[in-house]
Amino acid sequence: MQTILVIEDEADIADLIAFNLRRNNFNVEMSPDGLHGLAAARSLLPDLIVLDLMMPGMDGVSLFKELQREATTRKIPVIMLTARGQTEDKIAGLEIGADDYMTKPFSPKELMLRIKNLLKRSVPASSGAELKCGPFRFIKNSLKFYVDGEEVDLTATEFKLMLYLSERRNVPQDRHDLLMEVMGYSSDVHSRTLDTHMKRLRRKLGDRVDLLETVRGVGYKLNVPDEEGSSLT
Repeated sequence: MQTILVIEDEADIADLIAFNLRRNNFNVEMSPDGLHGLAAARSLLPDLIVLDLMMPGMDGVSLFKELQREATTRKIPVIMLTARGQTEDKIAGLEIGADDYMTKPFSPKELMLRIKNLLKRSVPASSGAELKCGPFRFIKNSLKFYVDGEEVDLTATEFKLMLYLSERRNVPQDRHDLLMEVMGYSSDVHSRTLDTHMKRLRRKLGDRVDLLETVRGVGYKLNVPDEEGSSLT
């Protein structure tokens, strides 16, 4: 059973999330505040964290930044959960590295779908252990990514987006397909979420950022010269 850590100070909300997680055959651990949540994340190394942002003591943003500083917790998928509903707050949460974001009140069914989709993105691919695409190299079973031989730390979502584009290099990929096939969203209402992930990904590509192109009115394309090619091993 996969373990989900719920860090939430409102007991009724935490209990609601835990109830639905257990109904969906997840193992659930709960922490009532940020300091306990950080200690639990470090010791449990859960498969995913549902993180409230507004908590006493250590808030969710500070906790998340601590997780990002440590190699053992950096790649744990995180869904931020908060009462803040403004678009700017959502984008800010995603820009610091969160994989997804939901606002209260929320649908437990939708939260379960988001969790399952995110966990699928975090499972290493089984077909072909390694892909090389021009200056980019992917080691699928460990979600490691390299640019010109230098390892670059990507979240599971960023890794899947980059891998999807690399496997379809030089061909524009529709926004809807990226949202549905990579991120698990069934509609385009989350387009800003996709754009935020791509913006964050661009910052990590360094001198190779120009290879990732925005195709106006369509989506995104990864341009890799034919002579550099790609290989799968």
